[in-house]
Amino acid sequence: MVKVAPWKGIARFGKHGELRPRSLGPFKILARVGLQAYKLELPPEMDGIHNTFHVCYLRKCLAEEENVIPLLEILVDENNQCVEEPEAILERKTKVLRHKEIVMVKVQWKHHRGLNVTWEAEEDLKRRYPRLFV
Repeated sequence: MVKVAPWKGIARFGKHGELRPRSLGPFKILARVGLQAYKLELPPEMDGIHNTFHVCYLRKCLAEEENVIPLLEILVDENNQCVEEPEAILERKTKVLRHKEIVMVKVQWKHHRGLNVTWEAEEDLKRRYPRLFV
C-alpha cells in the first residue's frame, strides 16, 4: 500500500478528512532500488506519478481482500481530485441553534466500508448532490 500524503494536490477528498483514504493499493513490488526504495507496478490511471517510493511511504497490506477498494472504482476529476459519491441517506435530525434550525442528514458514502458515515447539512448536500433529493 502507498501512503497518500506525498500527493497533497492529487488524492484529496474535499472537506471530509476522516473519510480520505490514508493509502492506496495494494500494488505489486517490481524491484528493490537501493536499501530504502522500491519500484511498484502502478496502474495506467496513475501515469503522472513516479513508480519508485521510499520505504517511509509504503505500508504492508494487511487488509482482507474483500475490504480493498479497487483503484478503478475511485473517480478522479480533471483537477486530479478524488470525487466522493454518497450512497444513501440513512437518517435525518434537526439541530437547534439559538436563532435557527439546521436539518442534518446521516450519509453513507460509497467505497467506505463499515460504519463510515457522516452527519452533513442537508442544504449543502442538496446543492452538491441534487439527485439524492428527487
